[in-house]
Amino acid sequence: MKKLAIAIALIVAGMATVTAQTADNWRGPERQGIYHETGLLQQWPAGGPEMLWAFEQLGAGFSSPVVVDGKIYISGKEDGTGYIYVLTADGTLENRFPYGPEFHGEGYPGSRNTPAVVDGMIYIVSSMGRLVCMDAGTGRTVWQIDLFNDLDGRNIRWGLTENLLVDGDRIYCTPGGRKHNIVALNRHNGEIIWSSPGTGEVSAYCSPLLVNHYGQNLLITHTKDHIVALNADSGRVLWRYNHENRWDVHPNTPIYHQGSIFAFSGYGQGGVKLRLDSVGNLAGTEWTSSELDNQIGGAVLVDGYIYGSGQNNRFWFCIDWETGDRIYRTRDIDKGTVIYADGRLYCYTERGELALVNPSPQSFDIVGQTDIRLGSGQHWAHLVIDGGVLYVRRGNALMAFNISR
Repeated sequence: MKKLAIAIALIVAGMATVTAQTADNWRGPERQGIYHETGLLQQWPAGGPEMLWAFEQLGAGFSSPVVVDGKIYISGKEDGTGYIYVLTADGTLENRFPYGPEFHGEGYPGSRNTPAVVDGMIYIVSSMGRLVCMDAGTGRTVWQIDLFNDLDGRNIRWGLTENLLVDGDRIYCTPGGRKHNIVALNRHNGEIIWSSPGTGEVSAYCSPLLVNHYGQNLLITHTKDHIVALNADSGRVLWRYNHENRWDVHPNTPIYHQGSIFAFSGYGQGGVKLRLDSVGNLAGTEWTSSELDNQIGGAVLVDGYIYGSGQNNRFWFCIDWETGDRIYRTRDIDKGTVIYADGRLYCYTERGELALVNPSPQSFDIVGQTDIRLGSGQHWAHLVIDGGVLYVRRGNALMAFNISR
């Protein structure tokens, strides 16, 4: 069995932009793997950055933390139940709130999804399809909806995996039903704002992207066999593009930049760059790449180049955004996840290597490296940077590293 897919780009200038989200978001404020921190170490001392603390009682899971008002929120599973753990800035457990059954069958049991925290509310969807809104202070359930029973959603092989997208008063998610395929919900009460039949396919472990494209809000995600774009205000499907792989697993949030989309996955696939016209319709394919077949680790777009690692092609790649040409590839570290901040890539590999890289089209210049030895299970969780601190999750452990100058 292939490994479970659990589950990236610059702020886009000009008229075509990534819609601003809350700072406490999956893969950074624009969901593109870019963190806007400054004053960070440009190289690490021997042995890596200082570990500030480690909390080793999370329970099983693959999700990342979010940091809001000095508190850290992260999901995990204990005895079949999913919990939101609330930690203080020094790593002390403050609260633990249950939100329902989590994935505990074959195929890497544990929580999959990163919570969203907005205006004192926690939003989390379990791998079993229960979407819950809780009071962040007390854990009281404000409302909940079962995406499979209340809507006509369908679960997938390794459990529903989608980091919820919150924008204003709306939550966007993909139940994967034939009628309620992709939906926008009122985040205050869970009522449906719009429901789209989308592709009619099950979800595909993808966390969606919201962009403002020449004044039109587009919701872009990946279902079983298609990249799909919808009008985020109405739910109308604008286009779909066939993009299949062996296991129907497409966990990487697409990259958007200056009117083009790059969507990519592993399991025998790779990536494709699609061009949109001024109203958001699909205008053509710019290029494809079978080399950057990233499995679950995401990629980032920095100064006109895509950086990420492959699955079958077990290298780190530098790919020209305009042409799709491979500039170079390297096996200096194992494949894994990647984010970007303050001129540096932060790479976390499946062997537990944590590396700081100075990216350029000339070389993959590693300027700091250490190993993650705490925790249990796979090194799959995506990294998070907040307030000069790098957060690394491995199974039951969350570690905080000082990366400030």
